[in-house]
Amino acid sequence: MEIDFERCKACELCVPACPKDCIVMGAAINRAGYPSAVFERPADCTGCAICAETCPDACIQVWR
Repeated sequence: MEIDFERCKACELCVPACPKDCIVMGAAINRAGYPSAVFERPADCTGCAICAETCPDACIQVWR
């Protein structure tokens, strides 16, 4: 799973969408001035791709 740091607009829709709580909002600010979502717990990710389906800006890619 990968989150495009520069494309993320901090909508936070992916955070509650993850059933395993693998995504959090980070503190770092991208070039557009937004904090980005961060893939915090990769070992817990099941690859369900709900986060990617929820992201309105297609910032998340999931590989199984």
